[in-house]
Amino acid sequence: MTPTKSLPHTTSGALPVDSSWPEQPTASRTAPGASPSRRLVLATGAATLGALALATGHATAGDAYPFTLGVASGDPTPDGVVLWTRLATDPVAPDGLGGLGQTTSTVEWELATDESFRRIVRRGTVTTDASVGHSIHIELAGLPSSARFTYRFRANGHLSPVGHTRTAPAPGSDERATFAVASCAQWEHGFFTAYRHIAAEQPDLVVHLGDYIYEHGPGGYPVSSGRARTMVGGEIHSLADYRRRHALYKSDADLQAAHAAAPWVVVFDDHEVDNDWAELYHEVWGKVPAFAERRAAGFRAYWENMPLRRSSVPGADGIQLYRRLTWGRMATLHVLDTRQYRSNQTGLIGPVRSTYDSRRTMLGSTQEAWLDEGLRTSGARWDLLGQQVMVAQYDMMAGPGFLTNQDAWDGYVAAKDRLLTSLERSDARNPVVLTGDVHESFANDLWRTTDSGRVTLGSEFVTTSVTSGGDGKDSQFTGDADNPHIRYHETTRGYLRLDLTADSMAGTFRAVDTVSSRGGAVRTDARFALEDGRRGLQAV
Repeated sequence: MTPTKSLPHTTSGALPVDSSWPEQPTASRTAPGASPSRRLVLATGAATLGALALATGHATAGDAYPFTLGVASGDPTPDGVVLWTRLATDPVAPDGLGGLGQTTSTVEWELATDESFRRIVRRGTVTTDASVGHSIHIELAGLPSSARFTYRFRANGHLSPVGHTRTAPAPGSDERATFAVASCAQWEHGFFTAYRHIAAEQPDLVVHLGDYIYEHGPGGYPVSSGRARTMVGGEIHSLADYRRRHALYKSDADLQAAHAAAPWVVVFDDHEVDNDWAELYHEVWGKVPAFAERRAAGFRAYWENMPLRRSSVPGADGIQLYRRLTWGRMATLHVLDTRQYRSNQTGLIGPVRSTYDSRRTMLGSTQEAWLDEGLRTSGARWDLLGQQVMVAQYDMMAGPGFLTNQDAWDGYVAAKDRLLTSLERSDARNPVVLTGDVHESFANDLWRTTDSGRVTLGSEFVTTSVTSGGDGKDSQFTGDADNPHIRYHETTRGYLRLDLTADSMAGTFRAVDTVSSRGGAVRTDARFALEDGRRGLQAV
């Protein structure tokens, strides 16, 4: 792996009430090339104000707009949050550097409590360059808990769109929360309409469980019949390739609106690097040096393009993504990495003899111990395990016979047993697994059969894809005799909304009617509730 370079230098400090940054004329409120959707305007508010060059500052008539990839925030804590942007005047430039090459840029940032930026609470300056793909990560601390903010950046006389973010509640808070959960957005399979609807719902937090980009395109894999737009560049391998692919996705106005609407918590699955990779194993060629180099490139581009902290800067040993965030005493979010430390798959389908090998792992021993300790000491009403592949057993063969997906926890039976044992012995008050990956929605109870009968240890909500698979189909699920613990299963596109209170959690499956054309409507397909202290899903 290429040695990690030092991060750009940043300075910050408090500002007086009045900002020194002039407002833009009303006519200059849409960034060049941006789609002026209703939600994008709402999300970026008055400060898409910065879309065109200011008449003051360093801007000249020849300066190109550098904030084509939007803004984002992430990983909120009770006193802080990460602010992100990445400069790019030509997002898919061949060298992966967004048209800025080897230049160094100075970028100013502001954090305020109002849309007009008259009440500034923080301001600073940061430099960025090609070593970090011209990305910017501002880690803020010392802010009040449960506080909402707007933020923006300025470079070369241009203002960025405005982002909206917040800090998490204080440790003892019982503040309610609404989270949106999403995964699996493949560019050429459809429009990112689900992201636009997430932005419109204005959640407190967006949890993205992986497959934010796809590494393949036409020529590598067949494209769904729901195809709505074409891919640029096909299969990717180099750092420049991954940077360009992230930039292509980030150029989408609906994705930008969702990032600007709320802080995100992100973790990758497989397609941010390669389909069905495991640890240092390529899906076909196994453990080869070329894949280690490709994985390192994927990790580097992922960090550059996400609102992640310095603790996640990739190094020689990989990238640190499993982490824990709290939401007062309402919830603890245990973010898991089910790719980087897992044993290689036994094949595509099974089970086979090695499926049951006790030495096989999904999380790795260190992450397993970390999760076990976190569950035992959480004290939260709701313990949410944000991870990538389905935990509940899923027999994919109707009638006699038994067939499981070896890339999911079904392919790691002993590791899954350890996970369920950890849930059982921890006395976690209300454990709930959040899952992506499979491009379908599921609501599952997590059962264990003992000599005294069946025990429900927790529940699992699986969010469908944003676009992957193309236009979905509502099959009107009425039950699955081979999988009685599966309470709901549909193949529509969309996302999951979680509403958390002290007494209950509601999981709402939100479905978009089409992704093959713009402007799809959203509806509620199903809703399940969990009561505090009572295991098992209740249909609403």
